[in-house]
Amino acid sequence: MSKTITFIGNGKMAFALAKGLCSTHKIEVVGRTMHALEAFEIRLGAPIKKTLYADADINGKTIVLCVKPANLTEIAPFLKGKASELYSVLAGTTLESLRIVSAHTYCRAMPNLAAETGHSMTSLVGDTTIASNAIALFEAIGQTLWLNSEKELDIATALAGSGPAYLALIAEALCDGAVREGLKRDDAMALMRGLFDGFGSLIQTIHPALLKDNVMSPGGTTAAGYGALEKGKVREGCMEAIHAAHERAKGMK
Repeated sequence: MSKTITFIGNGKMAFALAKGLCSTHKIEVVGRTMHALEAFEIRLGAPIKKTLYADADINGKTIVLCVKPANLTEIAPFLKGKASELYSVLAGTTLESLRIVSAHTYCRAMPNLAAETGHSMTSLVGDTTIASNAIALFEAIGQTLWLNSEKELDIATALAGSGPAYLALIAEALCDGAVREGLKRDDAMALMRGLFDGFGSLIQTIHPALLKDNVMSPGGTTAAGYGALEKGKVREGCMEAIHAAHERAKGMK
């Protein structure tokens, strides 16, 4: 018999996870309105059990909290019973704060935007007794990494969680540079997308420093461009971005 996963909330992350799991699991979604739940089911293209908050019963279930962090205290009283496993994708919400919802075990997860295409890098932390279950669950949307503490999760959030925005800035800047030099915008975008696709494969097995050295010939075009990036303090800016995002993650608690 297929295991049922109950999603509390029907937003983008709930949909991404349900999309990855619906072929191997039964899906229940708890939401505010039946209209929203029906729209979720139609978009998913698979049958789900639709439950309103007023009728929510989490006793003995595996639940995934996908609501906005600010709404947790509002919806918690509706979740009757004690869940078997509770997973949360709520940013800045500690394991201790999650105990407002009754469960036997707790786990925090921090996916990123690539969950929408099944390529998330999801960081996990929580009760080690469900580590293997957590990894199996979130591998439905990409890769996972189990961490040892919530402190590490905050740092991981700054890197993998916020990372798509940093890379988007770099991607846009590279395209703008090519356009400034005279390339058509559509061609610049096509080249950038191909670049990122190929780079994603290479970086899986090659250290960034070695990858850079393999491309850079003495006195060549790459060396000239790389020097300009160093002059513009791109490396320092990236490190400061991680620091600023980490500080913000700590401040959200």
